[in-house]
Amino acid sequence: MTEPKQAHLKKSVAPFEKSELKVSIRQIFNTLVPLFVLWYAAYYSLSISYWLTLAICVLTSGFVIRAFIIFHDCCHGSFFKSKKANDIMGIITGVLTLVPYQQWKNSHAIHHATSSNLDKRGIGDMWVLTVEEFAAASWKTRLYYRIYRHPLVMFGIGPIAVFAIQYRFNRKDARRKERLNTYLMNVLIVAVYALMCFAIGWKAFLLIQGPVFYISAMLGIWLFYVQHQFEDSYFENEDEWSYVKAAVDGSSYYKLPKLLQWLTGNIGFHHVHHLSPKVPNYYLEDAHESTPPLQKATTITIRQSLASLKFRLWDEENKQFVSFKAVKQRLNKLREQAALSKRDPLKAS
Repeated sequence: MTEPKQAHLKKSVAPFEKSELKVSIRQIFNTLVPLFVLWYAAYYSLSISYWLTLAICVLTSGFVIRAFIIFHDCCHGSFFKSKKANDIMGIITGVLTLVPYQQWKNSHAIHHATSSNLDKRGIGDMWVLTVEEFAAASWKTRLYYRIYRHPLVMFGIGPIAVFAIQYRFNRKDARRKERLNTYLMNVLIVAVYALMCFAIGWKAFLLIQGPVFYISAMLGIWLFYVQHQFEDSYFENEDEWSYVKAAVDGSSYYKLPKLLQWLTGNIGFHHVHHLSPKVPNYYLEDAHESTPPLQKATTITIRQSLASLKFRLWDEENKQFVSFKAVKQRLNKLREQAALSKRDPLKAS
């Protein structure tokens, strides 16, 4: 894709870079009202059956994801035209989703500016090593990376490690505004949780909020993971890196059933979002449908997305994600060829 075509592609989605107050307010109501109603229904169901409670908690977690999408748009300044309105709603939805507003807003902006750039990894993204980096790493780093990338760790321990622990602390280089906002949100979260425990009892609160938190956090990590970790993704070094290609080729179109698409706030159109973060979630599909080149982005279904669980390393040579098994087989083959060349140079050639 040439630079003129890249510039034209960015301009083609510009008409959708607008927030509509009525649509945003409607989304707040059809997200937060069902969230609170379902949470109360889960509490009411405790006296009937905890299995019923868990079923309601699963549905409630879907609306937590939807609340996070509102939070996400506020971080990009795309949910409301007013910066103050975005900040207020961002803090409210941040408390509901346990994500610090200013901290995530800053780190996520870096993620968008550096996504798929091999020379600028480490902030707002998931840990990705190339095949060469993994092969050259110490055994401790390789072991730690293997543990980090294991699905049971990433999606089992990850929700607690990230949302309950990591987000409670400031980054080392955080500025005063970001630090104060993290402290404020921690206080607000503690206050809300304490109030709920006082109102219904800590046991009842944990029986409901525990599953809601864990399921929604796990699904949040999954969405972030699958929309960048697919086989033919895009990664380049700084001198070859392109913002538009990183958006269109390095982000997938996660094609979900309509109900799941609605609950996830159209975030499946991730390629559109990365191309233009100013497009609010409710216009992402329209931008996709109105721009033919965007329809050529890698499309992944739920079934296809499960294959991404085996992807561990980025293969710079073949420009694709590969599994540890594939890398091991390749290294063993190279060792065999090297050993054969020492014994019989003619056969090796």
